[in-house]
Amino acid sequence: MNKPMDLPAAEAARLVRREVPELGKDGKPTGKMQDKPVTAAEVFAVAVRGEAVTVVTTDGRKLAGDLPARKDAK
Repeated sequence: MNKPMDLPAAEAARLVRREVPELGKDGKPTGKMQDKPVTAAEVFAVAVRGEAVTVVTTDGRKLAGDLPARKDAK
């Protein structure tokens, strides 16, 4: 893969979240889901299409997020 990423890995990681099962005090799943942050080390590839950011992680998951609104955009 020789294509440079559209965003630096650290910046892209801040824009997406991974949904994982919530664990109770006993360590068992509660049936609810919670968002967990993604680290820059987990980012394998990044693509920006319009206002959407797509991150592929090193474990093969594809996560999506939105670019923040730019101050100079109207």
